[in-house]
Amino acid sequence: MITFFEVWAFLEPKAEYANLFGHCKQLWESWSSDKQKEVLLKIEKKKSEHKFVDYNPLLALRNNATERPKPQQTMSFGEYYAKYGTTEEREGWKMANPTGQKVIYVRETRA
Repeated sequence: MITFFEVWAFLEPKAEYANLFGHCKQLWESWSSDKQKEVLLKIEKKKSEHKFVDYNPLLALRNNATERPKPQQTMSFGEYYAKYGTTEEREGWKMANPTGQKVIYVRETRA
């Protein structure tokens, strides 16, 4: 189990954020151990890839705890058929029927 003190040290917050210690600890302890591991792994991965992790430790925890929907491209059934000449899934496109009315094709884009 990861203690909050280890997480706080890992985040290395500046002195100006010391007043957030209690709020961060409360948030951290409200999560299951699986959620804690998931958040810490996300932060570790970002740091190892030299990506931005918020300087504010509370925002760093919150921002890495929420799943953001992946951006998607969409194409109508007609557009898809005109482009590929088939209804088979190609190049990452998947058939979907989100409204129950019309079939569309969707593809996740890189964020």
